[in-house]
Amino acid sequence: MSTSQLVAQYLPFLRRYARALCGSQSAGDAYVTALLEALIAEPDSLDRNVDTRVSLYRLLTRLWNSVAINNEVDPAAPAVRGEQRLGHITPLVRQAFLLVSLEGFDEQDAATVLDIDVPRLRGLVEDAGRELAAEIATDVLIIEDEPFIALDLEGLVESLGHRVTGIARTHSEAVALARRRTPGLVLADIQLADGSSGLDAVNELIESVEVPVIFITAYPERFLTGVRPEPAFLIAKPFQPSTVAAVISQALFFERKARPREQRATA
Repeated sequence: MSTSQLVAQYLPFLRRYARALCGSQSAGDAYVTALLEALIAEPDSLDRNVDTRVSLYRLLTRLWNSVAINNEVDPAAPAVRGEQRLGHITPLVRQAFLLVSLEGFDEQDAATVLDIDVPRLRGLVEDAGRELAAEIATDVLIIEDEPFIALDLEGLVESLGHRVTGIARTHSEAVALARRRTPGLVLADIQLADGSSGLDAVNELIESVEVPVIFITAYPERFLTGVRPEPAFLIAKPFQPSTVAAVISQALFFERKARPREQRATA
């Protein structure tokens, strides 16, 4: 397959990434054009020893980093609300967040794109959570019956700059806490202390309020086969704190608020 054919299949995704980095589609497209011109001039700059997608993103990221002014987004450029938020995030942290949360790279590939190691990438993703929280800090309800896991999640959420409104161990506790103070984000286990279901608790909550939901569970198959809200995020236990931080940032940044599945189907 020729270089042009290889690049063509990834072009829409490169444009998306460049837009998010720059804050506008026109500026992003200028960098993608520069990337294409560089590949035409030097086809060997595409590293054939790594995945083509990884190599393309690495080249685009290096090109973007080579321009000193890219430490901020032009406030006059047309941008959606999320891109304006990204303008306040330091460049390397911004890139790590976008590669993991927007482009869906795993940790190793994202680290390769940025020419760093995985521990450094995890630190950047956690930094992204803290920097984003300065813009979009919210109240978080934790539904988790294991005390140590609940405390770990509480500490992580607070370290990112968010507020924990309560920790529920059962369906009924979750509903009561949510009614007392409406959360801006829910982190929920599926199997709860009294045998009740975190899925059922979340489904009841979102009948009255739309809110981003992240399920953190040792039973992912129950999420996949049960009646679940849409959209919702899923993290399997045991989890990496950096993974939870990245998904929290993703859920809040892109404002993916869950609804009952039946409601979404008719909306």
